[in-house]
Amino acid sequence: MSGTLNKVMLIGHLGDEVKIHYFEGGNCIARFPLATNETYTNRQTGEKVTNTDWHNIVVRNKAAEICEKYLSKGDKVYVEGRLKNRQWQGEDGNMRYTTEVHVQDFTFLTTKNESMANVQQSSGTPPQNNPSSSTAPEIPVDNTEEDDDLPF
Repeated sequence: MSGTLNKVMLIGHLGDEVKIHYFEGGNCIARFPLATNETYTNRQTGEKVTNTDWHNIVVRNKAAEICEKYLSKGDKVYVEGRLKNRQWQGEDGNMRYTTEVHVQDFTFLTTKNESMANVQQSSGTPPQNNPSSSTAPEIPVDNTEEDDDLPF
């Protein structure tokens, strides 16, 4: 096989709010850190150990605006995309390098109630039931049932 593949799939929690930057012409780019955890038991001590890896996530244009509107720190999200390396010269004159995940597809995994709880915990306000506030887009569902002969 002579082809190559650059594909990343991550499920993790936002480590900060989504930061968005708009360019001339209406395009935009959003960035946020995503934490993934690996948990295992240390064989010698029997202690549970959790390692956290941080990933730099980049989302563009309409998807960036959706992420900024509906995602907040602590929310769980699935992202799928490509790894890209970037380099620049820092203010101190040294070259800086970073690896980013450029998102092609994403799915919000935190429910509306969980997201509201995250926001209220970070702001210190008591939980309130507000059915009109939403943290994820409402998608109309066709509830009409059809009779079919499928066995599942």
